[in-house]
Amino acid sequence: MNLEATLRRIVDRQAIEALIYRYCECFDRNDPEGVGALFTADALIDYNPDTENIRGAAMAETVAVGRRDLFSATSHHVSNVQIDFASPDEAYALSYVYAWHRYRGDAPDGYLWGRYRHRFARTNGGWKISALRLEGAGTRDFHRERMHPIGRGDDGQTG
Repeated sequence: MNLEATLRRIVDRQAIEALIYRYCECFDRNDPEGVGALFTADALIDYNPDTENIRGAAMAETVAVGRRDLFSATSHHVSNVQIDFASPDEAYALSYVYAWHRYRGDAPDGYLWGRYRHRFARTNGGWKISALRLEGAGTRDFHRERMHPIGRGDDGQTG
């Protein structure tokens, strides 16, 4: 790659990584519109094998309902971000997530250890999330019984 292409790739990596962090920040701040704005209109969001996938336009409403009916607080922590480019306008990322959930009512706090698999598309408005899949390595008192496995082979990810 030439210098200009290398610089573009560095800037794109930083923008994509910031988008991953922004998703968590908007979710934790209870900003459904902010979360929804991070996705393409046709994005596919797959949180687990037992619930219907969410399309990009419905993401804000899904977050709002979850915050209203299920969570009183959340805190998502992301690390180990790995980004690969399929083309100048499409990228994939794998990142690890630790998430704490305070539920409404008397339920104990829930915990998730897992990872996100993202696909990103460059749009006229910058990079957007075009797909998100959540995979679970382990949970405690979490609101989902099953998670997509991370692919360890034993898939004993719930607890």
